Amino acid sequence: MADEHPTVGTNFIRQIVLADQASGKQDGRVTTRFPPEPNGHLHLGHAKAICLDFGIAREFGGTCNLRLDDTNPGKEDPAFVEGIKDSVRWLGFEWNELRHASDYFEVFYRAALKLIEDGKAYVDDLNAEEVRDYRGTLTEPGRDSPYRNRTVEENLDLFKRMRAGEFADGSRTLRAKIDMASGNINLRDPALYRIRKITHQNAGDAWPIYPMYDFAHSLSDALEGITHSFCTLEFEDHRPLYDWCVDNVDLPNHPELWQPLIERGLRTAPSKPRQIEFARGNLSYTVMSKRKLATLVNDRLVDGWDDPRMPTLAGARRRGFTAAAIRTFWERAGVSKQNSVIDYGVLEACVREDLDARAPRRMAVLDPLKLTITNLPATHMETLVFPNHPKDESFGTREVPLSRDLLIEHEDFAEVPPKGFKRLVPGGEVRLRGIGIVKCDEAIKDAAGTVIELRCTLDPDSRHGTPGADRKVKGTIHWVSARHAIEAEVRLYDRLFDVADPDDETDGKTWLDHVNPDSRRSAPAYLEPSLRNAAPEQHFQFERIGYFVADRHDHTREAPVFNRAVNLRDAWSPSVR
Repeated sequence: MADEHPTVGTNFIRQIVLADQASGKQDGRVTTRFPPEPNGHLHLGHAKAICLDFGIAREFGGTCNLRLDDTNPGKEDPAFVEGIKDSVRWLGFEWNELRHASDYFEVFYRAALKLIEDGKAYVDDLNAEEVRDYRGTLTEPGRDSPYRNRTVEENLDLFKRMRAGEFADGSRTLRAKIDMASGNINLRDPALYRIRKITHQNAGDAWPIYPMYDFAHSLSDALEGITHSFCTLEFEDHRPLYDWCVDNVDLPNHPELWQPLIERGLRTAPSKPRQIEFARGNLSYTVMSKRKLATLVNDRLVDGWDDPRMPTLAGARRRGFTAAAIRTFWERAGVSKQNSVIDYGVLEACVREDLDARAPRRMAVLDPLKLTITNLPATHMETLVFPNHPKDESFGTREVPLSRDLLIEHEDFAEVPPKGFKRLVPGGEVRLRGIGIVKCDEAIKDAAGTVIELRCTLDPDSRHGTPGADRKVKGTIHWVSARHAIEAEVRLYDRLFDVADPDDETDGKTWLDHVNPDSRRSAPAYLEPSLRNAAPEQHFQFERIGYFVADRHDHTREAPVFNRAVNLRDAWSPSVR
């Protein structure tokens, strides 16, 4: 099945872009960007932004850049960079250009010099605690720094010496001169540069000073010709500062500032981008904080960033969630200005829906009970032909061996059946999938009284192609041939947290207290032999059990490993639990 992108639905951002394009703004161009900081792996919440950034560009015939916001050296790692690129591509998108904020360090520096020369920035000697004290509160205005009125010449000298590495970390900052009485605290002379003498992964030791996020982000958007800059709602209060930086540096009218990029092949003239905010993607039964995710990894509560229980895209991929299902999920969730939490079961339903259409069927037994068909010879061997998909003939067929000795699920037999039980009982009948109807004649027990074998007779008139093949019985169960089954490891994953809101501490517990102890268990399983040829990341429905994927790292032909992506139905639904 083609892994097609869903049709973009109507939302307020789409309407804005439609109106801008219709009115001829930015000459009708639509250029977006996805700008993650490489200090962790992307998670399911990031997928919403990826689908929006790349999806809008795709719909409107534009382009989308992948920009790594690498302005915070020390917390960033090249491994995260590769993980980000891998996840974006896996999700089904390709960037127009790969950029780094560090590509523009020289431009940011020239822009800062311009602001100083224009009397709109100054070097401040207040330490971090003093800056907080001078900033004021939501109800009280801030106070001017005693260094706010330094001359342009003094500020230029100090900033150039900051650039030269003369001063200690944290001893000085460059601040924008805006309004210490502003009702928006972000406009109370925010920092534009800080001193950090730390090696940068791309720039090496060339820069002892680094730009602050708001300054670098806004100018990066402008330099890349971005027309629509999509951000989550927490940046709404930062938009006036974003616009201030764009307007006061005024890159389109000052080509001398970005001359270094012209020499390096800059393809797009700077623009005046428009920032638009939307609600981030939140799911129940998860945490999305990079700090908390790092805690799970560092405290070994999970098996790394790509643990299938993690809400990272690498984890979701290894779990067996499909990129198409994630895209469909966020498309259906929609884009709005209202924060909300979507139930994790909705995402799982999208995974089921996608895998129901694309996953071939196989038989597997996780908790085996031997079943012997006593009226077949001990040496009996035949080959049955099964469809790979009951709803799609294009999947073809496969051969499944049948012998006298089979394995069925232990739960498909009950010596004392509960009410409504429709599977095998002493003296009862059940249809073995693709074989025919068997009757349980005897249950063999071990010394402890546990049933270890069922001895059954097969009704030959119930086999496929015989007159009695349509005889009705209440239940149909799956099986594997004991002689031919391959043994594999199955990893049964569940939700990492046992409550919908792990961050809710009103019960006196912390989020770590809600880690689900049953979120991972491993067990041997017995599979039909065709699964010997499964490739890593290949999906299957194990009939009557769930959807599984061959583990992308650990699975081999000699030692198969399958991860459960989702059950066949929502095990967390109140009606099921």
